[in-house]
Amino acid sequence: MDALSALPTLADIEAAAQVVYADFPATPQYRWALLSERLGTECWLKHENHTPVGAFKIRGGLTYFDQLARRGALPREVVSATRGNHGQSMGWAARRHGVACTIVVPRGNSVEKNAAMRALGVTLIEHGDDFQEAREHAIQLAADRGAHMVPSFHADLLRGVATYWWEFLRAVPQLAVAYVPIGQGSGACSAIAAKRALGHGVRIVGVVSAHATTYADSIAAGRVVEAPVTTQLADGMACRVADSAALAILAPHLDHVVQVTDAEVAAAMRALFTDTHNVAEGAGAAAFAAAMQERDSLAGLAVGLALTGGNVDAAMFAGVL
Repeated sequence: MDALSALPTLADIEAAAQVVYADFPATPQYRWALLSERLGTECWLKHENHTPVGAFKIRGGLTYFDQLARRGALPREVVSATRGNHGQSMGWAARRHGVACTIVVPRGNSVEKNAAMRALGVTLIEHGDDFQEAREHAIQLAADRGAHMVPSFHADLLRGVATYWWEFLRAVPQLAVAYVPIGQGSGACSAIAAKRALGHGVRIVGVVSAHATTYADSIAAGRVVEAPVTTQLADGMACRVADSAALAILAPHLDHVVQVTDAEVAAAMRALFTDTHNVAEGAGAAAFAAAMQERDSLAGLAVGLALTGGNVDAAMFAGVL
């Protein structure tokens, strides 16, 4: 099956938007003057930190459960793995549909993301040293319990996530280049879906942590290449093994991939707070870090950035500032 057949069409995205808007309105995108001055060109920021869970992932959770409900396939329990924002998305949508939700996180995960998931009614299990180990445990747990395992990358998640790029590209049709962080790939694949659905000419640039390079390495090699994860700041991008389905979409459709260090991400978190007074978690600031790295090539272009989430622990953010 062609990888692109997993991408939502314009009709899919428009229908997904109605599902999303039953829970919250379209998020804003602003052209911030100080941010534009810093970048040296017109700079637009899409505020996915302004959703009820503080990140874009909630959109995918809502459409994933909506599709299960439409098929008459709502389970009694779902299981998934996360570093935090996907888990909040699952908790929100599962609660909406009256489905029990168990989420596996790696040990040492964000204290505040864990608390947020529990507040949504999630049963939280800590297992493993990284996301991949947590994911493998979640798969086994779901099989043992006869529960429904929700992956981090799936066509029904893409439907919802694509709504934020659809909003962004319609609101700012002059965007020439957009930077999007890659964790498991749903955000970047959804940017590609919205661009294709709208026939928009924007160039999509993928952003990975320089300390978690599986997607950069895999795109370069043309196959999945596992890479160690050592980022201390960008937990939303702390992926050790690229998803092959996501890779098949990203490899031919990303303009290029930029790697950003934790130091660059920290500088971007400070800049976003100083210039917009919005809090960005590490992965949420990665797009701006990448744009700043390529600043000299962006003069005269309208640049779009996704502030994908603001869920960073207070102590960590205080240290960054």
